[in-house]
Amino acid sequence: MSEAGNNSKLLNGATGKWEVVIGLEVHAQVASKAKLFSGAATAFGAAPNSQVSLIDAALPGMLPVINRFCVEQAVRTGLGLKAKINLHSVFDRKNYFYPDLPAGYQISQYKQPVVGEGEIFVDMPGGETITVGIERLHLEQDAGKSIHDQHPDYTYLDLNRAGVALMEIVSRPDLRSSEEAAAYLRKLRAILRYLGTCDGNMDEGSMRADVNVSVRRPGDPLGTRCEIKNVNSMRFVQQSVDYEARRQIDLIEAGGTIKQETRLFDSRTGETRPMRSKEEAHDYRYFPDPDLLPLTFEQAWVDELARSLPELPDEKKARFIQAGLSPYDASVLVAEKEATDYFEAMVAAGAETKAAANWLSNEYFGRLNKAGMGIGEGPISPQAAGAIVWMVIDKTISSRGAKDLTDIVWHEGGDPRAIVESRGLKQVSDESAIEAAVAAVMSANPDKCEEVKAKPKAAAWFVGQVMKSTGGKANPQTVNAILRRRLGLPEDG
Repeated sequence: MSEAGNNSKLLNGATGKWEVVIGLEVHAQVASKAKLFSGAATAFGAAPNSQVSLIDAALPGMLPVINRFCVEQAVRTGLGLKAKINLHSVFDRKNYFYPDLPAGYQISQYKQPVVGEGEIFVDMPGGETITVGIERLHLEQDAGKSIHDQHPDYTYLDLNRAGVALMEIVSRPDLRSSEEAAAYLRKLRAILRYLGTCDGNMDEGSMRADVNVSVRRPGDPLGTRCEIKNVNSMRFVQQSVDYEARRQIDLIEAGGTIKQETRLFDSRTGETRPMRSKEEAHDYRYFPDPDLLPLTFEQAWVDELARSLPELPDEKKARFIQAGLSPYDASVLVAEKEATDYFEAMVAAGAETKAAANWLSNEYFGRLNKAGMGIGEGPISPQAAGAIVWMVIDKTISSRGAKDLTDIVWHEGGDPRAIVESRGLKQVSDESAIEAAVAAVMSANPDKCEEVKAKPKAAAWFVGQVMKSTGGKANPQTVNAILRRRLGLPEDG
């Protein structure tokens, strides 16, 4: 990271500048129909305690059996993160006592995870690209859920999530602002969605982040960190980092010290608050799970999975730029898999690459945002969108006509080509018809004709009037050419 870039991210305190240091531990639910060590289902929204096997409930004598597909999903994720795949890994017991953890321990991985070091490249809005190191990815089982608001005197337990497979993806402390933290999380979610290894639905709890924050003077060793648990939106990640960094700076400058602790983020107040002192590894008393053999596989199997990976965001972005898109447009399109799929379906339907990207960015995304819809929920299919864009390119309709056509398809549906024919939306390119329209406007505005001869830029007014008189159907280029010829203006204006 450049020194200039670093300086712009420093925070001002009462006694000088501070640097915030951020690392994320992301818990991503593995996209699998069965849990990590049992055959119980994982569907979201099921009735409480309807997806709990005897293993998940930790009944005596029940032994875990590894779900091969979950391991495959973890390895595919590691490959997508350009990380080292460990051919030998070990499952450990992580001991702690929560009411919603039936066994009194979590099966996780500690010193020997399935995936080692990797990296992610994150594009920032200002054009900077940062590299975030991945420290590890390990598999572990989720706990259940304690529900405190159903009865004034009791806590209810729902064990549907108990035993669900999680990938814990741990970053290096390479992030230096709340914006970088949110951008990293967006990029990681995009990679997981492209791979199909996690759906990334943070509102359903299938992806959540523990955010580690510390502050230091520029160039000093790392400070004491606090961990903010279970943050479940990009916006909350930014808000929690901003609040926690400022809290730590104010505390240190007032003569206090930072205690390593776990904190919670309160989205109502925008503040973090203490939860408990931060546990160290020895507090969990890790030891290899005696019911599970070490996890081993062959390099040939890993190589086979690598060959089956889909094209990921960075590769797609490079291909889109090669096809003529700007780096910015390419970044916007690859940020969400659904947008990429829509765009590529438009191109397959005949739309030119740059025109399709422009239509999406300038026309469709705005409509979707206004309606509160995702691209997969919008009423215009990519095939219909491709047809609209192509008809502008081949001059069947004007840009104005394309907006009218988009309105009709948005509200009523239908085949854009058939709508153009049935509703008379075709662009008028017949020179004799346009010549007559131009002549009529000039005849009605002789004073404007003289004004344009003295100020050629005023010809745009005439173009607007002709377009208005033809209901926006006249070809604007043809209108402009005829006007200039009749007014004696130079071709290039």
